[in-house]
Amino acid sequence: MPKRKNERKPLSFTTTMRNPERIVSFLNCLIDFEGKILTNDLIYDIIKNILSKKIYETVYQRNNKKYKHIYADESLDYTDEDLKDIIKNSSQNHKESGFEKGWPSRFDTFYKFSKELGFVYYEINKKIEISESGHLLIKTLGKNSDSTKLLSRVFLNAMVKYNTNNPFRRNLNSNTPLVLTLETINILKNNYNWEKSGIYRHEIPFITCWQNNNSSKLAEFINSFRIKHGKKPSNETVYSLCLELLESDNTKRFKINQILNEGVDDFIRKFRITGLFSLRGMGNLLDVNKFEIDKTEYVLEKYNNQEIFDDEYKFYEYMGQIDENFVKIPSNYIQYNINEIRQRNLEKWAKDLTKDEIYQELKVLGNKNIASKHTVLKFIDGPIRFEFLTSIALKQHFPSVDISPNYPIDDEGMPTFTAMGGIGDIEVYSDHDRVLVEVTLIRNRNQGSIEIPAITRHLKSIVGVNMKIYSIFIAPIIHEDTKYMIGYTKNRYGLNIYDYTIEDFVKSISKFEKLSDFCFDN
Repeated sequence: MPKRKNERKPLSFTTTMRNPERIVSFLNCLIDFEGKILTNDLIYDIIKNILSKKIYETVYQRNNKKYKHIYADESLDYTDEDLKDIIKNSSQNHKESGFEKGWPSRFDTFYKFSKELGFVYYEINKKIEISESGHLLIKTLGKNSDSTKLLSRVFLNAMVKYNTNNPFRRNLNSNTPLVLTLETINILKNNYNWEKSGIYRHEIPFITCWQNNNSSKLAEFINSFRIKHGKKPSNETVYSLCLELLESDNTKRFKINQILNEGVDDFIRKFRITGLFSLRGMGNLLDVNKFEIDKTEYVLEKYNNQEIFDDEYKFYEYMGQIDENFVKIPSNYIQYNINEIRQRNLEKWAKDLTKDEIYQELKVLGNKNIASKHTVLKFIDGPIRFEFLTSIALKQHFPSVDISPNYPIDDEGMPTFTAMGGIGDIEVYSDHDRVLVEVTLIRNRNQGSIEIPAITRHLKSIVGVNMKIYSIFIAPIIHEDTKYMIGYTKNRYGLNIYDYTIEDFVKSISKFEKLSDFCFDN
């Protein structure tokens, strides 16, 4: 089949790996195969590894009672024979260029975006390579504040270099989207008299369809659009202008939903994880995060005129090199009252969303098969969102109690990472209680060994305070090993940890009148 000729196409990162954290899980499955020659036989070994780690589920597994049960239970593992059977009976009607139809092509689908971002390089009959940035990304697999920050830095390193017309794409549009966006926001702010800084959600398609790196022209285009169409243009108006930018009238090739919804969501998700951007106005406005101004200025100075690569491997090498300045440049927190910003935003969300809305969002986190559809919450990584939603729920139900989450924030007060190690996720104070609220999405046997010793240390550090001291521990499920370790903490140190599944927490908090009602040994 002849290759499709180059054409103008909207920016589209991937439909398979929408969640950046999912990329990490897949990349981790390649560690044992680094340096090995990629063959179809090796691909099947890699696929077995992916299936064994339960980060991909086939239709055959979902329709098989035994395999479905194993997939759902984190304490159970597939045998080697199970994995062979799943692969054999899961036909992959899929073909990618350079790979045989079936699982080899599915492998390429899993990893091609990681390859494009410079995390890994592979070709049939060549050694698998994992780059410097790829290895750093794999280190972020453990969910804690340090790993989440590192993940943000690695994606920032990739996104500032990413070009729409890189060797892995055939696109007549050629720009560096992240740099183009930052420059356009600055020009709109400095050269045009608009009340609010940033790019409106409905204007993002103009960036994803823009032809080049001319940010001045793009800012002028958006300014004229605002004057003519206002802040609430019709979808059809935006779509029509995007097709003009793409020099196309092919509505089947470039669907309205793809450009105005899917592409925008993916754009926000990938860019927000870099830490340089904040969402304002309940997700309607994308702006520069003031806490990261120094990094933003560095990006605009160093990456505003980048080399265009024709060779895939050279592009991979460029993308895979880490710019250490993204780690060295500190965030600009000193001039701001972080706690005040965090509390103000928490109170706003507790007021703007109903209790039932928070309940439903918490339940989403407890179900691996459901995704949030909220215009802002869907862009927040699960563990971070869990801390945020739990803080909101506590604030709504106990307004007179001091609810103090410890998650880092952007300049809107929205959480950017999970709480740092050494402190509780959420500290709660009433007249008589001092409570550590700890949350995790870990479901397997590691849940207890990772979470309970840390909670015990936190509780021991505040023993002696003339208040009732205890912890509330919340997870999608409570593993049996966790219950055992909670019992050990009680018997060894006399410290109470009250465990709740997300479902039980939602049911209980709706009925409780005071904080101590969580203590089910009362």
